[in-house]
Amino acid sequence: MDRIRLGITGLEVTPLALGTWQLGGDWGDFDQREAVAAIRRARDLGVNFFDTAQAYGFGASERLLGEALRDELRRNRDELVIATKGGLRMTYHGMVRDSSRGWLREGVEESLRALDLDHIDLYQVHWPDPHVPFAETAGELQELVDEGKIRHIGVSNFDVEEIDEFALRRPVETVQPPYHLFRRGIEADLLPYAQEHDIGVLVYAPLAHGLLTGALREDTEFAPDDWRSESEVFRGDSYRRNLETVRELERFAGDRGHTVSQVAIAWTLANPAVDVAIVGSRRAAHMDDSVGALAVELGEEDLAEIDRIMAGTEAVAGPSPESV
Repeated sequence: MDRIRLGITGLEVTPLALGTWQLGGDWGDFDQREAVAAIRRARDLGVNFFDTAQAYGFGASERLLGEALRDELRRNRDELVIATKGGLRMTYHGMVRDSSRGWLREGVEESLRALDLDHIDLYQVHWPDPHVPFAETAGELQELVDEGKIRHIGVSNFDVEEIDEFALRRPVETVQPPYHLFRRGIEADLLPYAQEHDIGVLVYAPLAHGLLTGALREDTEFAPDDWRSESEVFRGDSYRRNLETVRELERFAGDRGHTVSQVAIAWTLANPAVDVAIVGSRRAAHMDDSVGALAVELGEEDLAEIDRIMAGTEAVAGPSPESV
């Protein structure tokens, strides 16, 4: 699999990364053996970039990722790029954002233990914390870089103004925003900004949390412990209209010998400002389909036709940490 340079980090990564949010408990029960097999299948297919977070089960997802990659991490550490995120804390009242010095440092230490690593290649602030100055957050992360515990610093779910403020203390090397066919807001400002500053862009939710897989129907029922069961995105008239759009995208993809998932992933990577698409999977077969997206070539006419299909659809959003 080809690799690309991830912005100013200089890291050489595959344009497809495996994300592990689905392994933390917010998406319902799953078979851990199948999840481990999916991670290992991604690696067998050439994926070298893996993204997780402390808040994905507060160690559960990181431990599972570390277990799945244990042998290679010990044998060939430099071949793998491991990214994680911190800055969320679970309280009695639910999830809160906490990017304070103490909590970030504790989070890095806990992530290192969960992953069983001596350093993290890319550490990202999961969500902007309105109660902690970005200078404090950036300063602590720089100290952790100086100590060798993390190598590179990024942010997730930040807008341009927040990145600018963070960068007054320490440059932002990567940004991880949501981006998919139903959610294109970052095209107006964040993506041009990242290109201008050579910030690596790794987008999450290219499949719109399952909406663009073709697997969902109007009567699909989500488990009570799956965050989508409480989301307005997956119910009501707008959901039904968006599913009709997905069916049209399926026909478009099928006519070209692809799955709708492959076209959706390829569409995100067709944007020159996007470096990496993060896909989640709990089954090995899904990884084969996702990796197949890298062979999909979308020309100008294809992109124009996709825009026509998407015209009039309703934009959707994912959950905030407070809502999960």
